[in-house]
Amino acid sequence: MAAVLAKNQDSEVHITYEDQQQINTFARYNARLNDLKDELETKKKDLQNLEDAGDELMMAEDETALIPYQIGEVFVMSSQEDVSGMLERTKEEVSVAITETEAKCEQHKQVLSDLKVKLYAKFGNNINLEADEE
Repeated sequence: MAAVLAKNQDSEVHITYEDQQQINTFARYNARLNDLKDELETKKKDLQNLEDAGDELMMAEDETALIPYQIGEVFVMSSQEDVSGMLERTKEEVSVAITETEAKCEQHKQVLSDLKVKLYAKFGNNINLEADEE
C-alpha cells in the first residue's frame, strides 16, 4: 500500500499560475474554434442557397416579370437582371467571408496545436485536451 501512495504522490503535478493561464487560453480558443466552425457551416449553407436561387432565376421564363429579392427583413421587387447582379455581389461577399472564417479557423488550430504540445509535455496523461467526438 505504501508503494501505491508513493506512486500517486509522484504522479501529482503542480499547476502554476502560468499553466492555468495556458489551460484557460486553450479553452477560450477551443470554444471560439467551435463557434467559427458553426459560423462557417452557416455561411456555406447561405452560399449554396444563393447559388440555388441564381439557378432558379436563370430558369425563369418571363424575363420582364419582377422578382422579389430579400434585403434584411424586406422583400424588394426588381427586374431579373438587377436581382441577378445582387445575387452575384452577395455570393462574392459570402465567399470572401467564408475564406476569412477559414483563415481564422486555421489560426486558432495553430494556437491550439502549440498549446497542446506545451501542456501535454508538462502534464502528460494527466490532462485531456482532445475534443469529445459525438
